[in-house]
Amino acid sequence: MRHLALLSAILLLVHSIAAKPNVIVIISDDQGWGDLSSNGNTNVHTPNIDRLSEGGAHFDRFFVSPVCSPTRAEFLTGRYHPRSGVSRTSSGMERMDLDEETIAEVMKRAGYRTGLFGKWHNGTQYPYHPNGRGFEEYYGFTSGHLAQYFDSQFLDHNGEIVTGKGFIIDDVTEHAMGYIKKSSAAGEPFFVCLTYNTPHTPMQVPDRFWKDYVAKEIVLRAGRPEDEDPDFTRASLAMSENIDWNVGRVMAQLDELGLTDDTIVVYLSDNGPDTWRWNGGMKGKKGMTDEGGVRSPLIVRWPAGIKPRSLVREIASVIDLRPTLTDLCGIKAVPAKPLDGISLKSELLDGPSTAPDRILFSHWGDKVSARTQQYRYGADGALYDMVADPGQKLDVSGAHPKVAAKLRIAVAQWRKEVLSELVLPDTRPYVVGHPDGPCTQLPARDADLNGGLKRSNRYPNSSFVTSWNDPADYLSWNVSVATRGLYRAEIYYACPAADVGSTMKLSFGDSVVTQKVNIPTDAKVIGPADDRYPRTVSVDKPFRTLELGTILLRHGKGELRLSAPKIAHNQALEFRLLVLRKVKDLPATGD
Repeated sequence: MRHLALLSAILLLVHSIAAKPNVIVIISDDQGWGDLSSNGNTNVHTPNIDRLSEGGAHFDRFFVSPVCSPTRAEFLTGRYHPRSGVSRTSSGMERMDLDEETIAEVMKRAGYRTGLFGKWHNGTQYPYHPNGRGFEEYYGFTSGHLAQYFDSQFLDHNGEIVTGKGFIIDDVTEHAMGYIKKSSAAGEPFFVCLTYNTPHTPMQVPDRFWKDYVAKEIVLRAGRPEDEDPDFTRASLAMSENIDWNVGRVMAQLDELGLTDDTIVVYLSDNGPDTWRWNGGMKGKKGMTDEGGVRSPLIVRWPAGIKPRSLVREIASVIDLRPTLTDLCGIKAVPAKPLDGISLKSELLDGPSTAPDRILFSHWGDKVSARTQQYRYGADGALYDMVADPGQKLDVSGAHPKVAAKLRIAVAQWRKEVLSELVLPDTRPYVVGHPDGPCTQLPARDADLNGGLKRSNRYPNSSFVTSWNDPADYLSWNVSVATRGLYRAEIYYACPAADVGSTMKLSFGDSVVTQKVNIPTDAKVIGPADDRYPRTVSVDKPFRTLELGTILLRHGKGELRLSAPKIAHNQALEFRLLVLRKVKDLPATGD
């Protein structure tokens, strides 16, 4: 019996060592470091995220990029975003180069089930799509933002267009929880990314969270209170409480499934706050390379490995998450390309500092700043002592000329070695007809507008095309057809009854298909009625589909053009999306 007990103990020990921990990474959108009660904001109550922090490690100084898509690319690759081709947040410039390896691909090869639920923002057309970058399951949206957060149109489930159910954050969380439950039942480790799109505009949130904020006094204010709009702040914080509620749902599910101890949970935001509001007195907000624009919360909880209430004081970056998580999971794969990030496993497990003298870089547009443990060298050339002066109010370059010179040289070297990898202008074509993708979506945001066509909003991500009242106007996409074949083409459009009758034409080289718009749509505006604060992004409409017909697309690059050669009345239509679905492969000869 003693031998049996000993054998059982040994087997249990071997199993515990060999078992792979599950991983859940939660990323919020435009939520500042100061939008959590665990960071001292008494305006908001985020108890579930606070408990995450208490139950694991909290990073004192963690940095991301100044805006969305670069941060997400850096998390996925472990490399600074210029290396992966990400230069903007829309119009195809948010895509990661196809020769980049993602953490999802690494985890999948190591035996993990991989799912992403929510905002992607690193490419729409396969293989830029999440399913082409290592995620076996995807439910969310691939653009930078949506126009409507309730029953959202144009969500994506593994490449197919679907309509959401309820509030977007609740919806994607529900899908993530379903995936976690399914993975647990199968006894398989999972890597789940829950990538929220709030408190990014439009400012929409369910009544149950908004009711406490309608007239709430905002006690902690921005450094310059006159710069803050308290009504916007109220909406942001109500959305943060909704995030917190959903985080609580996920944590409760882990408890119910008995997965808490063996699951690494990571929480961060993708950039600083999008407006001036309380953020710990830091300088800067979203879009800026100052501390307030790039400092994010980072919480890592893993009861089986990380002590509760741990504090990591060393500076760290989103580029560190890929090597850190794979290291914690015992994955020894050699990266396909050198990583800029480092593993922080030692710091998380109370070991020595991995790189005490490291320099982290923040970049957006043509601005670059550099951060050490003590100093920030600003994009303006000023040097700030972040220990003595966390608000970046005093330039100390005169008092510390050697430090300033060292960081100035480091920035110049970073520009030469890293920023030089970014190829501009971005001429990468949109891929059409990849054999592994169910269809190809070409949204209005990715189109070039020719003639008098306009976007419904200056922010392209959720926009549609308007002012189509001249037969000479047309949309075009620079595409690369991966597979020669016949494709069924359909568009999503809006058109009032008074304007039906126009003819739409889709052409690629000498291949042409035309169709008349005969069915009107209800062109009422969707969105503002649910806003808690006046929006800056596009409104939505109830777009319907029009099948244009079947078109031959030959293999290779070229211009795909959508035009309206005959406009019956005031306008042809308002355009939202073109979908191409291959119906028959054809031999590639002759192309």
